[in-house]
Amino acid sequence: MSNAPQSQTYCIALQPICNADMVHVADELLYRAASSMTTATIDDQQMATARACNAAFYETGIENLCGAGKLFFNAPREWLLKPDLLPPYPDQVVVEVLESVEGDPEVIVALQHVKSLGYQIALDDFVLNDSTRPLLDVADIIKLDMLMPQSTDTIRLYLDKGIQLLAEKVEDLATFERCKKMGFSLFQGYFYAKPEIKSATAVQRSGNTNTLLEILQELYQEDVNLKKVEQMVMLEPQLVIRLLRMIRTPDYKQVKTVSDLHQAIRILGINKLRTLVSTLVLANDHPCKMLLLPRVLTRAAMCQALAEHEFKANPDEAFLVGLLSLADIMLDQNIKQICDQLPLKEDTYHALVARKGKLGSILTLVQTFEKADLHSASDKTVEKLNRYYLESRSWAMNILSGING
Repeated sequence: MSNAPQSQTYCIALQPICNADMVHVADELLYRAASSMTTATIDDQQMATARACNAAFYETGIENLCGAGKLFFNAPREWLLKPDLLPPYPDQVVVEVLESVEGDPEVIVALQHVKSLGYQIALDDFVLNDSTRPLLDVADIIKLDMLMPQSTDTIRLYLDKGIQLLAEKVEDLATFERCKKMGFSLFQGYFYAKPEIKSATAVQRSGNTNTLLEILQELYQEDVNLKKVEQMVMLEPQLVIRLLRMIRTPDYKQVKTVSDLHQAIRILGINKLRTLVSTLVLANDHPCKMLLLPRVLTRAAMCQALAEHEFKANPDEAFLVGLLSLADIMLDQNIKQICDQLPLKEDTYHALVARKGKLGSILTLVQTFEKADLHSASDKTVEKLNRYYLESRSWAMNILSGING
């Protein structure tokens, strides 16, 4: 009787890393066993790394996944000793040394070589002791688990050595602020996805959310009145700026100049305008919520892909379901209240409020994938979901490059 290793089935994910100003500057590439586990419980680390690396770096491409940002990549010991296995993007890839790796002479020599190739080195879940101390001489970044006690003296030692500190598992805004005061400059965790963030760090740049909701209502009518949309958009200068920025992205490279708002709306098209307005309504330039946008847009695009290719459901309706599925966190309102304000079809409404119907099943599947909670899903199914996820992430980053200019 053979036992297939858990590593045969794993889910890919990207978790954002931000700086002290809550600007999204990097991502960590995660690959987790496709079971009810939320951590990387993977028997064959080399196989999982190779498959994640192939899907993310070679099939999708680092620029599509994270633009010009950095990508943190977990490299097992065997990969450190064979740097030709590392992804060929030394300027953007940060090689994470797993907590199980000790600073023996063979590893230190290997890491010195990896650094000479241009990669940065991060020490993941680092704990200082006699066997790990030599790693300090090659580290650029140290990641510390903020759910564990951390010595201020040790933190000062790292800072005095010029090592950048990344706080992991930052689960609330108070921890984020505390870590900033301690000298951390990079942050990873879900503090920005909690309802209690409200307006604590908000910067109101994009005007009235209610006005944007009115524009959104009009855009989702069956017979859109573009003249009315144009008149409403004129009252939102920030929306006009973002709209024009999107036309400067590679998707519209044939467009040299835009003479008026009417032309800009016509060039962009209803679907892109819906996405743009929806995104701005949800984020409202709140820094915490801006950090959620890659997740929101990726989820929406993944719902759309599943609807079109797997469920034979309406792709546009599935996209909207995914887009609005985190609206309760983004807008600090009950999801039913938000849905009651929009002219949603019955299937869309019930999918969002109660996860019912075919659209509700699609949203549930995507959320289950995000949690790596697929239980008995086959390798083929998980690989297909990984592909949809990476394609959706690529699309989302393209959209955000336009919104952010």
